[in-house]
Amino acid sequence: MGASLLPSPAFLAVLLFSLVTLSVNPEPALAITRHYKFDVMLQNVTRLCHTKSMVTVNGKFPGPRIVAREGDRLVIKVVNHVQNNISIHWHGIRQLRSGWADGPAYVTQCPIQIGQSYVYNYTIVGQRGTLWWHAHISWLRSTLYGPIILLPKRGTPYPFAKPYKQVPIIFGEWFNADPEAIVNQAMQTGGGPNVSDAYTINGLPGPLYNCSANDTFKLKVKPGKTYLLRMINAALNDELFFSIANHTVTVVDVDAVYVKPFDTETLLIAPGQTTNVLLKTKPDYPNARFFMSARPYVTGQGTFDNSTVAGILEYEAPHKIIQSNHSTEKLPLYKPNLPPLNDTSYATNFSTKLRSLASADYPANVPLKVDRQFLFTVSLGTNPCSKNQTCQGPNGTRFAASVNNVSFIMPTTALLQAHHFGQSKGVYSPYFPITPLIPFNYTGTPPNNTMVGNGTKLVVLPFNTSVELIMQDTSILGAESHPLHLHGFNFFVVGQGFGNFDPNKDPANFNLADPVERNTVGVPSGGWVAIRFLADNPGWCMVHALPSRGAHKLGLEDGLGCPGWRTSQSETASSTG
Repeated sequence: MGASLLPSPAFLAVLLFSLVTLSVNPEPALAITRHYKFDVMLQNVTRLCHTKSMVTVNGKFPGPRIVAREGDRLVIKVVNHVQNNISIHWHGIRQLRSGWADGPAYVTQCPIQIGQSYVYNYTIVGQRGTLWWHAHISWLRSTLYGPIILLPKRGTPYPFAKPYKQVPIIFGEWFNADPEAIVNQAMQTGGGPNVSDAYTINGLPGPLYNCSANDTFKLKVKPGKTYLLRMINAALNDELFFSIANHTVTVVDVDAVYVKPFDTETLLIAPGQTTNVLLKTKPDYPNARFFMSARPYVTGQGTFDNSTVAGILEYEAPHKIIQSNHSTEKLPLYKPNLPPLNDTSYATNFSTKLRSLASADYPANVPLKVDRQFLFTVSLGTNPCSKNQTCQGPNGTRFAASVNNVSFIMPTTALLQAHHFGQSKGVYSPYFPITPLIPFNYTGTPPNNTMVGNGTKLVVLPFNTSVELIMQDTSILGAESHPLHLHGFNFFVVGQGFGNFDPNKDPANFNLADPVERNTVGVPSGGWVAIRFLADNPGWCMVHALPSRGAHKLGLEDGLGCPGWRTSQSETASSTG
């Protein structure tokens, strides 16, 4: 007798239970693996009436967005179809025990050569909000970038009202010339590279530039709704003021960490930083349009792109206005009042408003006990000009940024690879100075000697070390704000001030209750910032300046003048992260 084709009662019971479960929870709460493919390719793009072939991901500028939930695993295959070497950094992702996927070329990986591919594989652990991805080699970051949207776990609400809609807004720069040619020229001359021809919002310069009226980002909204704007500063060089005319926004998140909400008409966002804001639209159709404008906050003496990018906020017109063939182009267009370019007072006041949510669900786990303390001076100095060459730096020298007077030399072997295979000798030195070797009045009269040293030097930290790092700006060749990014970690900004950091007085004013948690922070012009973090992520983690006009003058995008961090699980054990 053949086997019965009818299901058993036990099977039916399991099936019924499963159907009931799915009807109650139609979407699984478990984390999933999300696959993406990035084809790095050339694409013709036209802006400001200039058409050029530029490096893109999947032919898009900006590149495609990545969407994931907290706990999800991301598997992203990057295939290089261009002549340039490529690597992609997932800016702000903690990369817990996935250091090989962090992306900085010659630090955690060898760059991807033409015709080759690399699979980035990492999990989103304890993060939700907005981050971004970008090329991490030379100046390819000027065109290779895009948003990373991290949603909360299913069933986990936002700690604020659920928005009606979410919109990524990513600031960038447009160069009529090839950015790689610009940076290569700067490398040869030792001077400052040419600045961009325009800022962009979602890749579009907007109507305030010549030949750009049609290349304008327009955000169309409905009255009486709340929109979550996921803002990213992907510009190479400049901190930006941003404002929407006749509107106030509520800051709720920075660098994928919730903050205590506060209202503002203008926000400041440094290169590499992200800020989520809630925009509550007007209750009724306003019969007007509104500029969404951004322009730089400038502290240094170097050249910069002194222009304003604008998008347009438009309200959906009521049905009766649509029937009357009313043209939105004829509506009055209001402009916001942005702070002056050098308004350090506004910038400082905005920064001090940022506080961690510090709730039961989202605590601020600030290290209260410090195991290691560091003082890093962030400076712009010089290197001698090579023989038989004319250089464009001060007195015929080459510009060189440095930390504690060490200008970082990018190795030709990836640091993580050299360490993992026990071949680090001759590649790097683990003896980076933890304080300036020659103390001086950092924000006073600069020393006569502006020359800096060079080397591939790193700091080695035992696993689970709690670190306090003071980053001190200097007046050598002019004080300016320096945005600093730490790979592999978030940190707490426990204090900041102007002048020289005073170890005897300033720590008494540190905020150890609810300091903002970030991955990128601006070192104030002529001042200092104090951060704390726990070195709980084994591997190689770079701390570097995103180039302000000073660091920019090096001609290299990332890492120059700044040390890498290596954490190990013990003083002797090797860890690849």
